[in-house]
Amino acid sequence: MSQRADDGHTNSGFNGGSEVSLDIPTNTLYHTSRDCIVQEEQGPNESCLEGAQSCCSSLWSNIFRKKTLYKRFPILVWLPQYKKDYIFGDIVAGVSVALTVIPQALAYAGIAGLDLQYGLYACFLGCFIYIFIGSSKDVPIGPTAISALLSFQIAGGSWQMATLLTFLTGLIEILMGVFRLGFLIDFVSGPVGAGFTSAVSLIIFSSQMKDFLGIKTSGNTFLQVWISIVNDIHNISWPDFILGLICITLLLSLRALASCTLGPKGGKTTTQKLLTGIFWTIGTARNALLVCGTAGLGYWLFVNGKEDLVRTVGFVPKGLPSFQPPPFHMDAVVNETTGEVLQEAQSFWDMVSTLGSGLIVVPLIALLETMAVVQAFADGKPTDATQELIASGVCNVANSFVQGLRSNGGIARGAILNASGVRTQLSNLYTSVIVIIALLYLTPCFYYIPKAALASIIIAAVIFMVQYRVIKPMWHSKKTDLIPGLGAFFACLVLPLQLGILVGIGINVVFILYQAARPKLRIETLATTTGLKYLMLTPDRCLIFPSMEFVRKVINKQGQKSTLPVVIDCTHIYGADFTAAKVISTMVMDFKLREQPLFFYNLQPRVAQVFEGLNKDLVVIYDITTLHAKLAEKSPPT
Repeated sequence: MSQRADDGHTNSGFNGGSEVSLDIPTNTLYHTSRDCIVQEEQGPNESCLEGAQSCCSSLWSNIFRKKTLYKRFPILVWLPQYKKDYIFGDIVAGVSVALTVIPQALAYAGIAGLDLQYGLYACFLGCFIYIFIGSSKDVPIGPTAISALLSFQIAGGSWQMATLLTFLTGLIEILMGVFRLGFLIDFVSGPVGAGFTSAVSLIIFSSQMKDFLGIKTSGNTFLQVWISIVNDIHNISWPDFILGLICITLLLSLRALASCTLGPKGGKTTTQKLLTGIFWTIGTARNALLVCGTAGLGYWLFVNGKEDLVRTVGFVPKGLPSFQPPPFHMDAVVNETTGEVLQEAQSFWDMVSTLGSGLIVVPLIALLETMAVVQAFADGKPTDATQELIASGVCNVANSFVQGLRSNGGIARGAILNASGVRTQLSNLYTSVIVIIALLYLTPCFYYIPKAALASIIIAAVIFMVQYRVIKPMWHSKKTDLIPGLGAFFACLVLPLQLGILVGIGINVVFILYQAARPKLRIETLATTTGLKYLMLTPDRCLIFPSMEFVRKVINKQGQKSTLPVVIDCTHIYGADFTAAKVISTMVMDFKLREQPLFFYNLQPRVAQVFEGLNKDLVVIYDITTLHAKLAEKSPPT
């Protein structure tokens, strides 16, 4: 039977016919959820059609609001504020990234199992579009090692499949942005992300062994690749191997040179500033310098008839790609001599089926990479994952029309942008222009680049992606976090990446569900001001179906141990479902049969509504004085 004190008032959130009233004294502060839903009631004469028209009209007007346009087109914010002083910083940053992205794009195309030009195709149109819709000045759009490896494992080295993957994942990113699904990356915890990134670095390292050692490898997973390496190690090409070692040594040395400074932090002389700038420029452009140097070596070997000494990348088509829709089907490819079918014909749905779970995993990983760049250089400013999803999606849809690889922000190139003094997103324009120039005029020079040199560029980059430093702080902080991290790491090594990351996320979800199913209950024996003892049980979280049977058993067990009245402190219970209401109803009946008092203290009104739907015999109290009075009423006379 529910009670109401004279100085309280009935909560208006309940129906008028409810027998449950709440003791909420007028002078008591009641802390409830900050979340609220304002629902406008539909008028009696308003039809569903008119309501739909009103909703569409409101949505349409919201799209073209000035605030929305400024949010979706950040160029409208920063371009009117652009100053002449910004031009130099943007040019230096754009050129620096271009010198990095061109050799990287060539190498990443190799990781994806495609001809080298497809990497460059992904580096100009998306960059140009990002100028208009990108929210961060520090995000350089282009292929990354992770996106290239995912493309290889999902698309299998087919440019048609890779291009369709770029297109469809771009569309999915746009839809995720429209429906504000950026929160999904919250399900990829830090340990899972670290395990995934570390596994990716080892897989990429392994995939470059074929060019680094000059041997044949096969397989998609880490174990398969290393089995093939061991089987063919006797065919190692020593000139390629030696050249690769020299290249890695040079790259690591130049990387260290970029961070060298001369003189004190303050008060450098002009000479010291000049030399520090030269060191940084050489270190930043190390990939481009290495490509130029080794291409010169390859040309010298070719001229002197020693082109077989080291393997080069070979012919790279000259010029810009044709602008056309991505392939929505694949024709059969037949060997005209033998009649052997080299490639089966596939319809659009066959291609989508082949891409499978990669269509979901790739956008999530891309968002993780891009937001890592945005947040790393945000300097405390708010970031917008929704806008980055939309921007990345539009850029990739555009890239698919020029047969480009998957692209998103890369942390290494983002660091170069930031260190170069980038001022606005306009730096992407200069990067695009240089890549276009390279495609138009420099591709004949790419013929002579040794494959071992490109492999060295990738190896020298990915060895720093192994996140072994997180193990020690994770061990000291919370050892159980190592389980999903190591689970994701080993799963990605054994399984395809898109499945490995899902395994890591799955382990995380299991941990979350276990914690939800086993809430902690604080048990205290307290006394009123008059000396009446009672048992106070305090759950630490909301009551949902996985946890209810556990909570009921604990409360019943404590109630059976003692004849004292039981008070459930519901301060931390901010939500409940039908199963919770059903179990609470059963528990109330159990206490009633034992004639043992049971009170619900500080139960939020919306949760009480859920509970009263199945049992109206709740005694809900919101004031400690009223609680003590109720306990005194229920206590047996002495």
